[in-house]
Amino acid sequence: MKDLRLAVLIDADNVPYSKIKEMLEEVAKNGTPTIKRIYADWTKPAASGWKNVLLENAITPIQQYSYTTGKNSSDSALIIDAMDILYSEKVDGFCIVSSDSDFTRLAIRLREAGMKVIGIGEKKTPLPFITACDKFVYIEILKTPTPPAKEPTKQSKAKEGNNPLNTVDTKLISLLTESVTDLADESGWTFLGELGNFILKRKTDFDPRNYGFPKLLPLIKSTGKFLIDERDTGNKNIKHIYIRLK
Repeated sequence: MKDLRLAVLIDADNVPYSKIKEMLEEVAKNGTPTIKRIYADWTKPAASGWKNVLLENAITPIQQYSYTTGKNSSDSALIIDAMDILYSEKVDGFCIVSSDSDFTRLAIRLREAGMKVIGIGEKKTPLPFITACDKFVYIEILKTPTPPAKEPTKQSKAKEGNNPLNTVDTKLISLLTESVTDLADESGWTFLGELGNFILKRKTDFDPRNYGFPKLLPLIKSTGKFLIDERDTGNKNIKHIYIRLK
């Protein structure tokens, strides 16, 4: 499978610089960031915290002066650059890092041109921008893993994460149930490898980490609503996992 070439465009006014390393690691899971640019009025004292972060991560700062008080002029610069990059045909997709709904139309336009669009922003990001992306990841779930001081207990394993953004509720269970049913074969089994992508098409901000789980399978197991079947592939290190409703 071809590794996607991604343009990463960051709105510095709407994301925290303390999470930039985790954001770029998340981007790397989806492709290779070949262009990395960040937009702000760098003459403002508020932007000073970004300096070391940009040097450490090889991100190109783009200066955009604030021509009027109270307006975020970085938006227009980012949008213009995105369109220039689109027409240059040097990338396969875009990652727009912002919590601002002003990029909704941009995300739609890029997808219309056949680009994959990934959004990264805070939980406060307006829904229109979230749904305009192919995939949206919340900054709050991007945590730097720390090695455990001792062997995790059964209770900590079951929890699988800290401070989840959402709880496993009837709405989530309905989403999982409907998705499994839609993908099921004649015997009622659904291949787990296809399920995650299918759910993402229905809910672009779906991520097991939102619920405190690192992967989809532990999340599904926690509901107690599904049967799990691990099938041999001929490789002892690889199993195909299928699930169905109980």
